[in-house]
Amino acid sequence: MIDGALPYLRCPVCRQPLERAGRALRCANRHSFDMAKQGYADLTAGRMPHVGDTAEMIADRAAFLGAGHYAFIAAALAASAGAPDGLIVDAGTGTGDYLATVLDHAPQAVGLGLDVSKPALRRAARAHDRAAAVLTDLWRPLPLADRAASVILDVFAPRNGAEFRRVLRPDGVLLVVTPGPDHLRELIDAHDLIQVDPEKESRVREALGDHFEPSDATPLSRELDLTADEVRTLIGMTPSARHVAAVRPAEPARVTASVLVTAYHPA
Repeated sequence: MIDGALPYLRCPVCRQPLERAGRALRCANRHSFDMAKQGYADLTAGRMPHVGDTAEMIADRAAFLGAGHYAFIAAALAASAGAPDGLIVDAGTGTGDYLATVLDHAPQAVGLGLDVSKPALRRAARAHDRAAAVLTDLWRPLPLADRAASVILDVFAPRNGAEFRRVLRPDGVLLVVTPGPDHLRELIDAHDLIQVDPEKESRVREALGDHFEPSDATPLSRELDLTADEVRTLIGMTPSARHVAAVRPAEPARVTASVLVTAYHPA
């Protein structure tokens, strides 16, 4: 529902507060933004340079996450977030599954999923009864008020340090999930998928360094016993889906899921 997040949203043109007018959001300067019938709001205010994950990628992600394979990541995010009040922002929300789990553990909070993918937002808008979804580019100024968020989630998503710092409360936390060196290594080797950058974590810290200071960093790892169909689904939801012309015939596999959950606080 967009209404819970509405007090925190701002017009992407003039930064004024927004009000709901039927199937649109409007500001005092008469800028108007449509709401899709699936429930998400379009706050792009112009052409987008890219369209994000495809419908096929999102369908694969929904199936894989729905089977619970990455539930350990969602549980770690919920534990790190605690039970804040106010607004929880999920940057690059995808299907909204991670945000929904965090909201389940934070009954006084409302959620907002941000993504550039319309197929993702169609699902994210229905992920939780206290979650809203907005179409926006994470690399542009976010359509949010200053110091609006108590928690920002960033799971395998772009990280706009300056904007995250602007919209996060001084006592808030940014939770970033990045792949570990061994993440999906069995599939990478077997199917020539995109390699995990061995310097990923250090690059993330460097990119956020002007705005945030890292505190707790929790490595997580699981061995996933996947069917052949689940292997194909997992490959289909990754960035490799855009680069692998034809996935080799998949077989059941034991696959390593290895990530790092890092908490950042405003510098």
